[in-house]
Formats: sequence, C-alpha cells, structure tokens
Amino acid sequence: MTLWRAEQPLILASQSASRQALLRNAGLPFEAVPAAIDERAIQRESGLVAPAEIAALLARAKAADVAQRHRGRLVIGADQTLSAGQRLFNKPAGRSAAAEQLRALAGHVHTLHSAVAVARDGDVLFAEVSAAHLAMRPLSDAEISAYLDEAGDAVTTSVGAYQLERLGIHLFERIDGDHFTILGLPLLPLLGFFRRLSLL
Repeated sequence: MTLWRAEQPLILASQSASRQALLRNAGLPFEAVPAAIDERAIQRESGLVAPAEIAALLARAKAADVAQRHRGRLVIGADQTLSAGQRLFNKPAGRSAAAEQLRALAGHVHTLHSAVAVARDGDVLFAEVSAAHLAMRPLSDAEISAYLDEAGDAVTTSVGAYQLERLGIHLFERIDGDHFTILGLPLLPLLGFFRRLSLL
C-alpha cells in the first residue's frame, strides 16, 4: 500500500540528493528529471534582488521547464538562496571559494530561503517560500581548513559550502527554522497541498 493516490509518480526537477531523500522518506514516489535552465541568467534578467523572490522565481522556472517536457505530470521545482546582510551567496566553485564563504559567514547569522513550486503543463499550481536563520560560530582559518579537509568536494554542492545534515553541523551554534527548509525543500506545506488535492 502506498500513501500516494495519483496514477503516476511525481517528477522532481532536481538532482539534489537531499531533496530526493526527503521525498523518499516521506513515502512519495518520484522520478528525478533535472531542469534545463540557466539559473544565473534567469536571475539577472528578472532584476530581482530579494533572496526570497529569487528562490521563488527559480523554483517556478524549474518546475515549469520540466512540466513542459512531461505533459500531464505533476512536477516539483525547488530552489534555495543564502543571504547575509545585502550579500547573496552561490555554490562555491572550489575549495578557495568555499573557504572565502565560510570566513564571510563565520560569527554571523545568515538566512536560507527555500522555495518549492508544483507545475503541470503550463500552469504553476502551488508555490511556497520559507526561511530559516542560522548562526555560524566564529571560526579560525585553521578550523575552516580542517573542516574543508574532512568535508571534501561536498562543500561545492550546496550554497554556503556546508551540508547541515553532515559535517556542516559542526559550524553552527544556533539554528532557528524548519529542518526541511534548511535542507532545501519546504516539505510540510508541499504535503498539505497534495492532501488538499486528495493525492495523499
């Protein structure tokens, strides 16, 4: 018996291992089909600067892109931004960029905005953005170097150069926000949407 009542599984427009794990652990059947969009170009062309609005725009764009190629299917798009003050961070390109990001975040509070959207054909049926605030503890260069040695290439796969569900937890002293938001998918409102459609 499955919780999912639709005839076809969902499509997740993402290759994110953490988002896939969240859906799998919630008992939602899905196929992963990454979106074929240029995120930075879409962000530039939009003119948006607010992190929550950027995350929402990109989640919608990912869902819509994949939904256009898979007619009739429900497609989940998701995106996450990280901001500290007026600065918006992207995934670091390598170890030196990751170290620079960690030096900038250390000793300060930053905000993660996670957005989710569900699209079918040409329509976005649902969208939600949630925020979490994380206080990174002060870090010396030696501590940053030791963390990067242990974490390895994984630091380049997530914005902020950390994965909270792994070794990144050692970088923090306080977290205020939903666990699922921090991992990049506002899961509770998404499940509520599916329940309202009688799909769960």
